[in-house]
Amino acid sequence: MAFDLNFLLPLFSVFVALALAIVFYNYKSSRDKKLLPPGELGLPWIGETLDFLKAQKNNKLYQEFVQPRIKKYGKTFKTSLMGSPTVVVNGAEANKFFLSNEFKLVVSSWPTSAVQLMGSDSIMGKQGDAHRCIRGIIATSLSCSGLEATVPKMCNTVQLHLDENWQGKNIISLYRFTKTLTFNIVLKCMLGIEVEQKMLGIFERVLEGVFSPPVKFPGSAFSRAKNARVEVEKMLLNIVRKKREEIEFQQGGEEGGMLLFRLVKAMIQGEMSEKEVVDNMVLLVFAAHDTTSFAITMTFRMLAHHPKCYSQLLQEHLDIKDNRKPGETLTLEDIKKMNYTWQVARESMRMYPPIFGSFRKTIADIEFDGYTIPKGWKVLWTAYGTHYESEYFEDPLTFNPSRFEKPVQPYVYSPFGGGPRQCAGSQLAKLNILILIHFVVTQYEWSLVNPEEPIAVDPLPFPSHGMPIRISPKLS
Repeated sequence: MAFDLNFLLPLFSVFVALALAIVFYNYKSSRDKKLLPPGELGLPWIGETLDFLKAQKNNKLYQEFVQPRIKKYGKTFKTSLMGSPTVVVNGAEANKFFLSNEFKLVVSSWPTSAVQLMGSDSIMGKQGDAHRCIRGIIATSLSCSGLEATVPKMCNTVQLHLDENWQGKNIISLYRFTKTLTFNIVLKCMLGIEVEQKMLGIFERVLEGVFSPPVKFPGSAFSRAKNARVEVEKMLLNIVRKKREEIEFQQGGEEGGMLLFRLVKAMIQGEMSEKEVVDNMVLLVFAAHDTTSFAITMTFRMLAHHPKCYSQLLQEHLDIKDNRKPGETLTLEDIKKMNYTWQVARESMRMYPPIFGSFRKTIADIEFDGYTIPKGWKVLWTAYGTHYESEYFEDPLTFNPSRFEKPVQPYVYSPFGGGPRQCAGSQLAKLNILILIHFVVTQYEWSLVNPEEPIAVDPLPFPSHGMPIRISPKLS
């Protein structure tokens, strides 16, 4: 009997230990599962990607993809997009938490194709101190005070493009015109580069591959974009090296392009490499190109749909024009008086944000909204998560510029992002928008050809037919 007991006791102990281990494992798994945000991951890799892309293509990402899941799961939910488990977050608290914790809890997560084409040494691919250093140089040049001396150049560029592209025309593509204009403003006014006719086409070939699959086979969008990137790089390297010689031999200064001067100066001082200068020049053109063009186009669209708003805006510009002598160009002080115009532009960007949001990648397990977001997962915040919610904006689907007469709670209005990654070129975009509006409304009568033109997305939004407008010069 003693033998049997001695044999059974260790066996019983092993059995109890295994049972406790199973119970603990099941408890831990159950607890961890409960801590994950609710939602569906779907099939491996595919997940809910097809639903996401379909909603995005229809320009109804928030209405068709995000809102139904908010109703089902709450403001924080999990999904799976492009092969990555992803948590979608919504609301001002979420925006503040994730955008302000860049480099601490999350890092920016761009598609491989975008990183390769914009350049791995651009600010979009930098983290921590390296990001802060480059951003400081760019932000100083693109701040309101840094841009003051550029205002006359921008005014001259806008007037020249109107004269060249609008005179004698009855209908023009507003979106195409603004894309060309913003491209020229960045190159001529900020980088001091004389624009040749072929340049825009080359840059646009690069941009066409930014969100395409990074597969380089002949004829693919990515392959064409990579080849165009080589052309762009050769062109910019020549410009950077020439500017370096000018600075080192004191033959040129900021007048040849304020931002280029500061980037090359930083390179000479060892703060940036030559590749970093070139990559950030490419990124600047990309960042200012489609997004600002779309913001301008949507502002004109909303003005056309709301004639009372247009009358008030027009009077603001006529008053500014009447206070200037003939031939005098706009000053920064004039632009600061365009308060209502900027309210209109902000409201347009609230309803039609140039970017829907952006992805981050967690670098640690994160506790948020009562859930755990595991390390290595993606996080998606969207501008729509506050822009379209009555919690933040009364009657959010109604166009109402006067809502911006009062300060807006931080991280509620986010067409330019927020935190350390907030768009460094937001003031440049603002000047672009306000200056062009001033010249157009004081010199031309205009109307939309197709007031209900649909907005397409591929992957950034754009008017599907280029937003054609009828124009005629104003009688003096």
